[in-house]
Amino acid sequence: MASTLQALMSSSLLILVLALPIANAFPIGKIPKPRFLNRPILHRWKNGHATFYGGADASGTVGGACGFEDPRKEYGLYTAALSTVMYKNGSNCGACYEIKCDNKNKMCKPGTPSIFVTATNYCPPGGWCSPPAHHFDLSEPAFTQIAEYSAGVIPVQFRRVPCKKQGGIKFTISGNPTFNLVSISNVGGAGSVKKVEVKGSDKLNYWTELKRNWGTKWEANTTLVGETLSFRITTGDGRIIISSNVAPKSWQFGQTYEGINFG
Repeated sequence: MASTLQALMSSSLLILVLALPIANAFPIGKIPKPRFLNRPILHRWKNGHATFYGGADASGTVGGACGFEDPRKEYGLYTAALSTVMYKNGSNCGACYEIKCDNKNKMCKPGTPSIFVTATNYCPPGGWCSPPAHHFDLSEPAFTQIAEYSAGVIPVQFRRVPCKKQGGIKFTISGNPTFNLVSISNVGGAGSVKKVEVKGSDKLNYWTELKRNWGTKWEANTTLVGETLSFRITTGDGRIIISSNVAPKSWQFGQTYEGINFG
């Protein structure tokens, strides 16, 4: 009996000793919260190359693989088509990048600050855009801001940066009563969208996930007509934002509705 009691006391003492460092790791009520939760991911500078397309007025950038009808109206003249490894099947559409010309190249414009561009198109494999290259096919106005027109191609340094947008996230619904596509643009923060969910006010009173059709166009596998619509967006960095009752019950195809945005 005495030996059993002694063994139990020894076990209890061992558990107490092992628990002390854990219990004293943080003062009561002072356990730190996870860092960087819901904050944009910081990206390091990388090396790549850039060419240009689209003409002096960037009219040649209209349309494209991301599904933006006219990127100039939404994002201005400074846009870019991404090479395969960067485009990632459309998941990086809407992402923002800071780009600077490698000043070791004589075709860079000296003293020119870096530019900020939005990804709005895809540069298909072939030449500079073939894997595994990190390549930007810039709009001509963006390219000529940092390098001479005659350069053709330049070495650059780039990094992913948070997108700063005016106004809210925009939702444009197209299609017909049996097939709905939701185009999403003007997304702040990460800029790119990883997941889209929609909820209605009547029969569709639960969150249902949309499928990426192509670029920034998302396909609904349920009927949206006749519902007041709310959208839940998950961006590329994992942050979530909900725009409630964005589209009224009487929403129309081809109309654009504006929700809230990341600050």
